[in-house]
Amino acid sequence: MQLEIIEQSWPIAGVFRISRGSRTETKVIQVKLTHGTAVGRGECVPYARYDETLASVRQQIEDIRPAVEAGLSREQLLQMLPAGAARNAVDCALWDLECKRSDQSIWQLLGVAPKALTTAYTLSLDAPEKMQQKALEHKLRPLFKLKLAGAGDLERVQAVREGAPNARIIIDANEGWTKTIYQQLVPELVKLGVEMIEQPLPQADDHLLAELEHPIALCADESCHDRKDLSKLQGRYEMINIKIDKTGGLTEALALKQAAVESGFGIMVGCMVGTSLAMAPAFVLAQDVKIVDLDGPLLLAKDQSEGFNYTVQSQMQPMTAKLWG
Repeated sequence: MQLEIIEQSWPIAGVFRISRGSRTETKVIQVKLTHGTAVGRGECVPYARYDETLASVRQQIEDIRPAVEAGLSREQLLQMLPAGAARNAVDCALWDLECKRSDQSIWQLLGVAPKALTTAYTLSLDAPEKMQQKALEHKLRPLFKLKLAGAGDLERVQAVREGAPNARIIIDANEGWTKTIYQQLVPELVKLGVEMIEQPLPQADDHLLAELEHPIALCADESCHDRKDLSKLQGRYEMINIKIDKTGGLTEALALKQAAVESGFGIMVGCMVGTSLAMAPAFVLAQDVKIVDLDGPLLLAKDQSEGFNYTVQSQMQPMTAKLWG
């Protein structure tokens, strides 16, 4: 087994803004595992919110290089690295390699019949009129995810609703609200038909959500990484957003999904801003979930050569084996 670690930078189409800042490119790490003629790949996005950098993630992978090249299993990997981007890239590369070596698709390995999915399309945080214009440009997309931040959010949602009167809307505050903002906004958001609110308060303030009414379903993102987080989310959230960069790979993500369903949570599958290589294992995870948010490649100026094709209605067909799985 040979392990290769590749750092890449992919330009974003325009500017991607959330409550914590903005950027014009996404930096990823790709892990490539080669065994004979078979090659498996996985991609991760180091995320500063979780104290990750390209250098720290690379070092985590380098630290387990001997074990990886000796042929460690996915189960052993769960014990060697914590949940996060580094483990995700290695785990997904191991899945892809198994598919290539066994000449079976990921669908055959998991016993799942793949189907096309409709993803949300993200509107970055911006002035209300600019978010409305973006909604008009993408008026055929059935589901918008709005990045919000607090001040001016009601005007932003109102503007998008005017620009896309028939679209479904979910919103993501990225920990940018306070309890007071929540109480002021939610009654108005109900009137605007918002279906879900993702991570309204900072993770440290989750306990306040148990004191508030939830006329709109709340979805945990920054507050939910893997299975150990589920117990503390009861009574605070109705849904969880599973991202394989948070769970540390598809292996833990599949286990988290099953445990969350058994605990009564609704499931959203989301992503960091990455290429189609990062979306592919998440696409597997997203089969039969309530909300799919795998539009990362749509936000990029360019994508993998064998990437997903997205229709103007935001539909994704199952990926090719050349991409992953």
